[in-house]
Amino acid sequence: MSARSLSIGWAMPPASAGSPDEMVGWMTAADAVDTAALSTLWDERWPGCSKLPYELGRAGGWWVRFHTLPGSQRYPESEAEYETILARHNIVLGELVTGPTVLVATAGYSDAPRPREPCRSPETLAVHPGAVYWASACIDDEPGAAIWMHLYVSRLPWSVGCLDQLLRRVADDVIANVLVADADLRWLYHPYDGGMDVVLPSSAERDALKDRHRDWLSAHPDGL
Repeated sequence: MSARSLSIGWAMPPASAGSPDEMVGWMTAADAVDTAALSTLWDERWPGCSKLPYELGRAGGWWVRFHTLPGSQRYPESEAEYETILARHNIVLGELVTGPTVLVATAGYSDAPRPREPCRSPETLAVHPGAVYWASACIDDEPGAAIWMHLYVSRLPWSVGCLDQLLRRVADDVIANVLVADADLRWLYHPYDGGMDVVLPSSAERDALKDRHRDWLSAHPDGL
């Protein structure tokens, strides 16, 4: 069955789960995340909605997609185009972030409902260390070849450019299924190779953001 059409069932970590990955690279967590409280908050803010980043458009809020290069070009071919991609991400995130920190989640994969460390790729660990295991979902239930996604989350001090190394790897499709949110999960942000999906709590906020960046919208009638 297709990963995107699968009905997702989330598995919560046991009380003993959540030990941090080895602290490497350039980003460190501002403080530990209470994953049980985060899941409770998710269910309050986005009831019945999947945590899978690629399903963000189904989160039940008001969604908009922006492309990160002119003409809906998917991948960068020069350093100038990387600069354009990062500039667009940082402009939108700069308009969304109102607090001192952001939540960042990245994904690992396995054939089992519980992760076996190290679950995330070396490329992901290098730019998002110190994250704790949050939750798991089956994204492909083909008999004998099931695939599970495992999300790891941390709270990071926000400044413009603080996620650039992560976002560059997203732009190259080296890392996928990243989720960024404010501490209250009021808005959700999914950067992908080619653009960004944003979910806001009201149509007015979505439309205001959309109006500010109309040149970055897709020409597709569904906004994809």
